[in-house]
Amino acid sequence: MATERDVAPIGDKSVDAAGGGWAPGFWRSFGPGLLWAATAIGVSHLVQATRAGATLGFGLTGVILLALILKYPFFEYGPRYAAATGMSLIEGYQRIGRWALWLYLAVILSIAVFTQGAILLFSSHLFLAAFGLEWSVTATTAGIYAICGVILIKGRFRALELTIKVMLAALALCTLFAAALVLPRADFSTISLAWPAAGTVTFGFLLALMGWMPSDIAASVYSSLWTLAKDQETGERASVRVARTDFMVAYGATTLLVFAFLIIGAAVMYGSGVEFSGEGAVFSMQLVDLYTATIGAWVRPVVIVLALVTMFSTALTVLDGFPRVIDRAVTLLRVGDPRKTIGREPGNPYWISFTILGLMVVSLLGFFRGGLTTMVDFATGLAFVMGPILGYLNLRAVTSEDMPEAFRPGPAMRAYSYVGLLLLGGIAVVFLVAQVTTIGG
Repeated sequence: MATERDVAPIGDKSVDAAGGGWAPGFWRSFGPGLLWAATAIGVSHLVQATRAGATLGFGLTGVILLALILKYPFFEYGPRYAAATGMSLIEGYQRIGRWALWLYLAVILSIAVFTQGAILLFSSHLFLAAFGLEWSVTATTAGIYAICGVILIKGRFRALELTIKVMLAALALCTLFAAALVLPRADFSTISLAWPAAGTVTFGFLLALMGWMPSDIAASVYSSLWTLAKDQETGERASVRVARTDFMVAYGATTLLVFAFLIIGAAVMYGSGVEFSGEGAVFSMQLVDLYTATIGAWVRPVVIVLALVTMFSTALTVLDGFPRVIDRAVTLLRVGDPRKTIGREPGNPYWISFTILGLMVVSLLGFFRGGLTTMVDFATGLAFVMGPILGYLNLRAVTSEDMPEAFRPGPAMRAYSYVGLLLLGGIAVVFLVAQVTTIGG
């Protein structure tokens, strides 16, 4: 049976062993989980969780919990696989079979432009509304994309990680403070753990809420690559225990902030007669006004800055994540041997895909004439429908022969994963059938 010493890596020792104990190793390897959290804490929290609270109070608590519980194992398998094998999930897909890697690449290419488009559209509206500017949303999006590109060119992984740590710490403190202040005003009689009754809220919004709650399952692959990038930076490979703990800390913090945003939306807007606008500029300022109404006018500039850095951090991680996985997948399809891509830094395919995706996103937003929430709901709904496919590939990878037996999911975790796949897949199928029926009718 494999042990962590059997799969020890860079420098012939795992992080646990390198620093005289588990804690020093954990702090040296701490970071990939936060990058995953930054991907999650953006549209799903600022937009969807707050909308859920404003729409039904705590009536969608059960739906949010369902998404958080069902998706957890598929996210956790990213850092688990990377720490146990020294490879990313992309190499894991290739070892399942080339069909799995091609399927993964097809899913990623189908969602990349819409995912980046929704995130950048909200970021641009927020920026323009915050500073009272009347610039073109398309031009602003191009500017944000270019700034992210400069950061990634200059600093690569190190710059990405440091930027995210500062931004998340600031956002978490402000959001938890705001939620604590409004907590006495919240009407907890609206709490429901059941699926909402028909007519209460549209099925499309429920699917969109779950799609990025707390994130798209595609982020699990970014997470595996970020885990390996951190290993390259430290010169030591994190043990499975350290990698999983790093992720669980991030998942716990992300979950806490989901409910903080839900509380703010439910306590301040639910029952007030005020609804969120579908227009990006108006929606952005309504969001800022939630904090102002809760804490006081003095906090407005602080909240504006924090909302901006939150969305910028999400944009930065997603704009790095998609090209990073495309780079690895394309390279692996070309060389054919997973051993040749282990430890590889992103190369030309990264920057080519970064540029092409940027041009496609800017073009999409140049032609898009719908509201912000329309774009967000479409992107998150698409992510939900594709999620079970990626979840299945993740489960296949961590239960394959290439995964050291000691670190494969046990019977309970496997059962948990299959239940998640069945429920997530079933909900997606019901939605698709409903859409086809609607179109046919």
